[in-house]
Amino acid sequence: MFEYRPDGLPPGRPVVVALHGCTQNATGYGQGSGWVRLADQGAFTLVLPQQTSANNFSQCFNWFQSSDVTRGQGEVESIAQMVRWAIADSGADASRVYVTGLSAGGAMTAALLATYPDLFAGGGIVAGIPYGCATTALQAYGCMYPGQDLTPAQWAAKVFAASSYQGPWPSVSIWQGTADYTVAPANERELAEQWTAVHGLSTTPSATDTVAGYPHAVYRDSSGRIAVETYAITGMGHGQPIDPGTAAGQCGQAGAYLLDVNLCAAWRLGMLWGFLPAS
Repeated sequence: MFEYRPDGLPPGRPVVVALHGCTQNATGYGQGSGWVRLADQGAFTLVLPQQTSANNFSQCFNWFQSSDVTRGQGEVESIAQMVRWAIADSGADASRVYVTGLSAGGAMTAALLATYPDLFAGGGIVAGIPYGCATTALQAYGCMYPGQDLTPAQWAAKVFAASSYQGPWPSVSIWQGTADYTVAPANERELAEQWTAVHGLSTTPSATDTVAGYPHAVYRDSSGRIAVETYAITGMGHGQPIDPGTAAGQCGQAGAYLLDVNLCAAWRLGMLWGFLPAS
């Protein structure tokens, strides 16, 4: 566990957990995705779990292993313990804890939202996989590409079975490149079906628009809150959307799996979660 806490951070601020992808590490992802700089701007504590090669040779979080994505054990419990520690360490607002990640980190984000919905107010899944898609490494490859097609109710049942929680459920923001040949774009649809069903919402969006030219859909609950949203980054491969620069709305450093598409996913998540202004 790495923690970044801005100097002079007052108590009662949010916590963001950011999960790197395969072959990445906590520091590189925290800096490259823009989350470290945004922690200063948005005044929140940043928790950066890091996978070890002893747990996974490619340093992927084990989102496909049942022993690691079951509440109370394995990697999800380890990350939950990191969150509890960070809340106590920084005096953070326990009702404003969020989790996001890329690829295997995105799939683990879905697992954390399913297994610890009482701990997280929202999540951002970037190039991720629906919770419960795989329980073995062999199954994981089919989930990644071409993806698994289940009904919304079938997907939701996997989340409901992951804990005894009854709601309210975390909000979920889903990001996917349309030219991703590592994690099939179909996973964005399946994730949207899983989480709209969990929220009891229609799979038809409440509204659609474009952000930086990319299709964006929102699914609002009865209170008008965005419960689920999707971003389809046209032409983007496998990676985290960034927009390097220092202007409002910009973030990130381009590199492997850190893709400059003129849209900063981390900033948009911070907007959704209420601690960064509209760019």
